[in-house]
Amino acid sequence: MRSSNEPDRPASSADNASTGELSGSAAASAVAEASGLAAWLKAPDGKSTTGDVIASPAGQLSWAIFEGGRDPYVLLVTIYLFAPYFARFVVGDPVAGQALWGAIASYGGLAIAVLAPFLGAIADAGGRRKPWLATYTIILFVASLLMWFGKPLSTGWDLFFVGALVAIANVSFEFTAVFHNALLPTIAPPNRVAGLSGLALALGNGSGILLLLFMLICFALPGVVDWPFVPAHPLFGIDQAAHEPERLAGPISALWLLIFSIPLFLFTPDRASMNVPLGRAAIAGVKSVIGTIRSLRHYRNVGAYLLARLFFNDGMTAVLTFGGIYAASTFHWGPIQMILYGLELSVFAVIGGFLGGWLDNTFGSKRAIFISIGGTTIFGLLTLTMAPDRIFWFIPYDVTAPHINSLPFLNTWPEVIFLMVVNFIAVLITAGYANSRTMLARIAPPEKMTEFFGLYSLSGTSTTFLATGAVSVLTAFSHSQRIGLLAETFFLVLGLGLMFFVKEERTDAV
Repeated sequence: MRSSNEPDRPASSADNASTGELSGSAAASAVAEASGLAAWLKAPDGKSTTGDVIASPAGQLSWAIFEGGRDPYVLLVTIYLFAPYFARFVVGDPVAGQALWGAIASYGGLAIAVLAPFLGAIADAGGRRKPWLATYTIILFVASLLMWFGKPLSTGWDLFFVGALVAIANVSFEFTAVFHNALLPTIAPPNRVAGLSGLALALGNGSGILLLLFMLICFALPGVVDWPFVPAHPLFGIDQAAHEPERLAGPISALWLLIFSIPLFLFTPDRASMNVPLGRAAIAGVKSVIGTIRSLRHYRNVGAYLLARLFFNDGMTAVLTFGGIYAASTFHWGPIQMILYGLELSVFAVIGGFLGGWLDNTFGSKRAIFISIGGTTIFGLLTLTMAPDRIFWFIPYDVTAPHINSLPFLNTWPEVIFLMVVNFIAVLITAGYANSRTMLARIAPPEKMTEFFGLYSLSGTSTTFLATGAVSVLTAFSHSQRIGLLAETFFLVLGLGLMFFVKEERTDAV
């Protein structure tokens, strides 16, 4: 026992060892924190789906975060803000604008269809994915940033410039998906692939919601409403009359992409380089993809899956394309209802990302696809039975009845029940996207994973005009939106039917 007059002495290492406690000094705390960080950054023992070293928890999470940074481009630019602004104000004619927007999408889809599988094959030949991913991420960033210069009533070269930016951004977005998807099986063990895929989709939808709310509160609502959480004036001096909030959609999504792509390039490992020159890799890649297409007879299971996915993916694309149009025209919804509609569906889509991972881990990828796509089909049919004066077609509703809530919108039972139904669609269709990606990661040969993800992208983009075209033709022929939308059901059911011929088993490379 020490006397009160005995000077304190620092605890020795032996003392610490005997007590099992750290000294509490700043240096010891720093060592402990550094050790914890090092453990988090260190890859655990084991192999990934492709036989590579498993990425660290930071590397796996960073892979998912990248999708959270990239996906808001879709909501801000291609759906809710920039796309309608382009059609109505940049072109100046909604009809001509929609036609031009469709043409831009078609040209981009053709480029993706032709190039995506070849790019994947080139990356397989060279080994590394991240240089390609970095290239197209930068292109997407720059093109989105420059959309600020898409001014109202653009003509000639100005209009061509904006259209080219959109086309380049759309193509780059899809190419980033090819290489980002191909990284997944190289960094995660088989039992983590589904969960990471679902997490990535959830982060993508969640970040889209945050940015939509940011745009609404900071740029669209100021000066329009007198709510305590809304600024009196748009931030940064943004001019609403000049449509600057809509023009900001591209730059905001670009900055978000830049910020949340950094972790992937810092912490997510790439495959080792094969030290193959680019020219040789290109030649080898082209030969490989041609050989892959020719040899699909040797990869019949993967080929059967890609064919099935082609059809049910076309059906899902049509659901997303026409869902808002059908809702707005059926219930005569204006901008407020449609914004709330988009935000609500995005929230439930986040749930769908997690549900996709759970379904996959619980039932397997094939059964998960049947649940998610089959559920989308059923609830999609239910939406066709709704109208302002009908609930599930057979239940009449008095349109003069008192409102069911005090809101100035979304205050009738048909509207509320319709929203409940489409919420299920949002959950299931997002789960379906997650399940379809995981299915390919489970059955494709590891040696050709990127190449098959290129074909996966091809099956998801090259024929998207089929379902939407069928809806258009059937609608025009029948003069009925409901009958026209039955074409979506046909493609979903056809894709599910073809899934019966797909086996959930790994295919060996030939």
